[in-house]
Amino acid sequence: MKEQILSIVKSYMEAIHTQDEKLFKSLWADNSNVTLISITRCFYGTDAIYQEFLIDLIQKTYESIHLIADDIQIKKINNDLAIVVFQYHTECIKRDTLEPYGIEGLETQVLVKENDEWKIQHIHYSK
Repeated sequence: MKEQILSIVKSYMEAIHTQDEKLFKSLWADNSNVTLISITRCFYGTDAIYQEFLIDLIQKTYESIHLIADDIQIKKINNDLAIVVFQYHTECIKRDTLEPYGIEGLETQVLVKENDEWKIQHIHYSK
């Protein structure tokens, strides 16, 4: 179970870096109740999370972005629900100035089991 969840977290970090739509959307639960709360906004639904958060906000702001997870903690609530919490930091290059930039904080991910696979239901970034 932990290996599967760690794989989802690592794939999420890769999708943030590459903006790979297929990979990004494959990580999320298959329903309209998925949410992502960034530092400043809330996004509902996989399509909006991909387009409005990853493309319109992240990709337009940064030439490159690397999301890095430190001290990943996984708490299995039951057979179909797990919570992942980790410290994160980013290594970015701002698109407008090409200057290095980064933020750090705490990320919480709620994962649900869907068709015997772990999927992201909710993400919350805190600064």
